[in-house]
Amino acid sequence: MPALSAVLAAAALTCVAPPPDPSNTYDAPHTYAKLAAGYPQIQIASDALPAGVTKLAELTYAQYGARCLQLDAYLPAGQRLPAVVFVHGGGWKSGYRSEFVPMALRLAQHGYAAVTVSYRLSGEARYPAAVQDVQAAVRWVRAHAGELRIDPQRIALAGGSAGGQIASLAGLGPGSGGEVKAIINIDGLSDFTHPLALRYEDDPKKNPSSAGAWFGGRYAEREALWREASPIQYVRPGMPPMLFISSAQPRFSAGRDEMMARMAQAGVASDQLLLPDTPHSFWLFDPWLEPTVAASLNFLKRHMP
Repeated sequence: MPALSAVLAAAALTCVAPPPDPSNTYDAPHTYAKLAAGYPQIQIASDALPAGVTKLAELTYAQYGARCLQLDAYLPAGQRLPAVVFVHGGGWKSGYRSEFVPMALRLAQHGYAAVTVSYRLSGEARYPAAVQDVQAAVRWVRAHAGELRIDPQRIALAGGSAGGQIASLAGLGPGSGGEVKAIINIDGLSDFTHPLALRYEDDPKKNPSSAGAWFGGRYAEREALWREASPIQYVRPGMPPMLFISSAQPRFSAGRDEMMARMAQAGVASDQLLLPDTPHSFWLFDPWLEPTVAASLNFLKRHMP
């Protein structure tokens, strides 16, 4: 097995991260506190490292001056592993890569390398910085595939909420480079210009909305960017197949049905799982993580064998 020293050495770089933001509360504990009364059956999904899975933490994949962007890799035993790169949610302005650790670990237990990434949030850098960061992370994983024991030809992207939209765009849009073989969009927008998306993301009572802050303006002011950042704009023959996993909150999957219809016309496979009676952020919790993982495994085995 190739030595991991080159990968581990990257973690030793001196990095400067933004100071902690007390308003960044998009994580499992805070979300649980909001949801537990309405969904008393839920539990925060475990992030305990299981036997047989190795964690490589705080690996630097990009650096802008003294600012480092980092990722964590969760590796099962084996060689030339298929890999999934996870993009966290948080309205483009908040969230942490730890959000997807529970799902990453469960995929690792099924033989997948799983990588969780941080990216620049809208308060630090507006669109398209986050998308470019995720694409840089995929390129870094491919470049270090030997050390990570990953098959560079079997890398998928997955994300939830804003991370689902970012993952989709990173895998389909400008700069994607055909490096991603499959995409999993978990409750993320497919079309910012869809009426349902505009109702919430361009709400004049929000000054600015989460999307408006990311784009630097409302839809009427930055229409070209809102359209450019919509994954539906990049449907074409030969694009990666996609799995859409959606909550019972339609606003978060605006454009999904239209995108799937366009994909069918282009001859591209897509699939969906709709989880009834679920809130947004369902993937953070049991019992909903289990069907999310099961659908993802079934999709990946079919489209990234």
